[in-house]
Amino acid sequence: MERVKWFERKFDFSADQNTLPTLIERLEGTPIRLAEKIRKIDPSRYKVKPDGKWSILEHVGHLSDLEPLWQGRLEDILAGAPEMRPTDLTNQQTNEANHNEESPRDLLDNFGMLRELTINQLKSLKGDDVFRSSLHPRLKTPMRVIDLFLFVAEHDDHHLASITELSVG
Repeated sequence: MERVKWFERKFDFSADQNTLPTLIERLEGTPIRLAEKIRKIDPSRYKVKPDGKWSILEHVGHLSDLEPLWQGRLEDILAGAPEMRPTDLTNQQTNEANHNEESPRDLLDNFGMLRELTINQLKSLKGDDVFRSSLHPRLKTPMRVIDLFLFVAEHDDHHLASITELSVG
């Protein structure tokens, strides 16, 4: 089954309910799901780069590489910035990070630590903070805090699915 490419995904941010508690549960579970997924994969598959695309370890590292962006975009929204900070759409940081030379444990621990910081930021939000918004720089649509972190959860799942595909060759 072929998945939609990330940059071709469409998102619907029309929900008007506070879904942040559920999103926090989902986001908090990603490091656990990721660690369990990696544990079940034959280590000989970790560094395989089919067609020059990212390996399993590079997907894991990419999640850590982007976590400061999510944290920064939350800060942008809360500060009332008209537009959230952009990201490098070429993923240069991940491409140059050499994640294949890192241990799976270190990659997982780093992601878990960074995600915990994000979760703590989200848990400290007050009342209507979840409905504050800024413009997403690529999608050119307003995103509220709840929309941003739905986007992050979907991004997590996109990379978990990629890892699954790579694990079976």
